[in-house]
Amino acid sequence: MTKQPRELALLAESGRLLASVFSLLDRTPLAGLSTLQVDEMVERFIVQDLQARPASKGQYGYGFVLNSSVNDVVCHGVPSASDVLRDGDIVNFDITLEKNGYIADSSKTYLVGEVNPAARRLVDTAYDAMWMGIRAVRPGARLGDIGWAIERYAKRNGYSVVHEYCGHGIGREMHEEPQILHFGKPGTGLTLREGMVFTIEPMLNRGRRSVKTEADGWTVVTADGSLSAQFEHTVAVTASGVSVLTLRPGESGSRTPRRHAAATG
Repeated sequence: MTKQPRELALLAESGRLLASVFSLLDRTPLAGLSTLQVDEMVERFIVQDLQARPASKGQYGYGFVLNSSVNDVVCHGVPSASDVLRDGDIVNFDITLEKNGYIADSSKTYLVGEVNPAARRLVDTAYDAMWMGIRAVRPGARLGDIGWAIERYAKRNGYSVVHEYCGHGIGREMHEEPQILHFGKPGTGLTLREGMVFTIEPMLNRGRRSVKTEADGWTVVTADGSLSAQFEHTVAVTASGVSVLTLRPGESGSRTPRRHAAATG
């Protein structure tokens, strides 16, 4: 369950490369693009520019490089040529990358064009909730401390946390032990040890936390049609606290969601 220094270095390299994928998306005007176009762009960048493998493609029979979850889609949204991003949308891109046998996993919710204040506040709170969980990570802390920090923050801001999906250990396999719940009680659950590597990826809904899976067997949406937002990082437990392996350039744990201008031309 714990990783050795050499493994941690390889995971950090995968994380650094994955962070550069999100830097590419940060520079890309999203309005007017289909989610399939984004998927194809990300695949080219990972394979050709980074000389890495998009780890999600082929995992569990999934046919794409990323999940694209728009508006009321909670997670596992499937890229499509007909799913065109419009001004006012929010969209989460969840991407995995494998380099030298080790996998990193991260996601970010983007604001497309002019997004209304209610949607923006949800996205901001989801980002901050993830960081509340990350800041609870240290040797000797318990898994319940992470979930408690996330859900308490979300509820105080008027949002619900999805319970059906969780973070996970990661390394040579995309999904390893332990499971990282985004709700819980402080002082309960597995004790964290130096060398553990896992994801923290809370999903916050504007309405109820209930979700349902659509007929494609992948796409998970809010049961009440309310907006949902998510952020995710891969983290490692260090001797003194936590290292965020997928930290993006300029990111420091403060609120940084970025609004995209409408596409031109």
